[in-house]
Amino acid sequence: MSIWRWADYFAQTPAEFRMSIGEGNTPLVRSRRIGPDAGLKNLHFKLESCNPTGSYKDRFGAAAISDMLAHKQTRCVGTSSGNAGAAMAAFCAIAGIKCDLAIVETAPIGKLKQMLAYGATIYLVKGMGLDPDVSMQVTECLRQRGEDPDAKLQISAYTFSPIGMAGVQTISYELAEQAAAANHRIDHVFVPAAGGGLTLAVARGFAGLHERGALESPPAIQCVQPEGNDTMATPLREGADEARPCQSTTKVSGLQVGSVFDGTDVVHACRASGGTGYLVGDDVAWTFQTRMATEEGIFCEPAGAVALAGALQAADRGEIGRDDHVVCLVTGTGFKDPDSVDRMIAERPCPMIEVSQLAERLAS
Repeated sequence: MSIWRWADYFAQTPAEFRMSIGEGNTPLVRSRRIGPDAGLKNLHFKLESCNPTGSYKDRFGAAAISDMLAHKQTRCVGTSSGNAGAAMAAFCAIAGIKCDLAIVETAPIGKLKQMLAYGATIYLVKGMGLDPDVSMQVTECLRQRGEDPDAKLQISAYTFSPIGMAGVQTISYELAEQAAAANHRIDHVFVPAAGGGLTLAVARGFAGLHERGALESPPAIQCVQPEGNDTMATPLREGADEARPCQSTTKVSGLQVGSVFDGTDVVHACRASGGTGYLVGDDVAWTFQTRMATEEGIFCEPAGAVALAGALQAADRGEIGRDDHVVCLVTGTGFKDPDSVDRMIAERPCPMIEVSQLAERLAS
């Protein structure tokens, strides 16, 4: 199965052009330790890290590049902090489409190597992802190339690539199906946010189900951002009507988008759902990345732990109920960001020993 089983909900791509490498249909698992310890009996994780290239962006890649294949376009140009680039590169490899990607300055080496392995041509751009002016200059340069008949601009935001982002809405369709199968509702979905595309996709996915009459009560969509990339969280909490650009200072890879992009639409969509914004520090994100691994057995990149940090913050504030059914999106695997893994295991040595020493070590 893949995201295409939901094609009637989101896509107009003819069936013969729909590519898949098994994206979607990711597990929804109950928290065994962190949730109960925090008094949240119904905390769940949606493991988007289980997608083929290791992140939810495979849903975007499948929809976006299949559409390019249908339109006989042969060159994909785009931007990425890593995960979208890996997904686009993988699907371009299947389709025989050339893939040129401008990458944020701080992208982890694991993501760069993955894109290169799929055959993409990548360009690290100084200041991109940190300075919104630089990011917009890069976007404009790519937009001009993407207007050529053989090319298409692909950036994982509705404002640039609505067809690809519609594929991300399948997260909501799956969550609604999984909750129904377990005979319970979903009250809150906590989403890590950079430019806001994922948050908007989840909100629109649930809203669409409600409009179809397929879902009686959509969940509140909660936007969680690093303190160093606060484009939407504070505007949401303070009642502002628009997102705001910022100089991104966070070190959490994948969440370094200081440009607004889908931000204002996110503010409106989250507020309409009953959600608000949460901010977490980088140190908190790294702490929860470690806790996810050591307490839940879930190996995720730092961005994948940000939603959980927001959910526990909400619980501490009394903004979600202890009996509420809460879902945190785990957006990418830990292998994406090897530096963060080094940080996690810095105090866990792996010494070389003689076989004669093994029994003694095991007895200690």
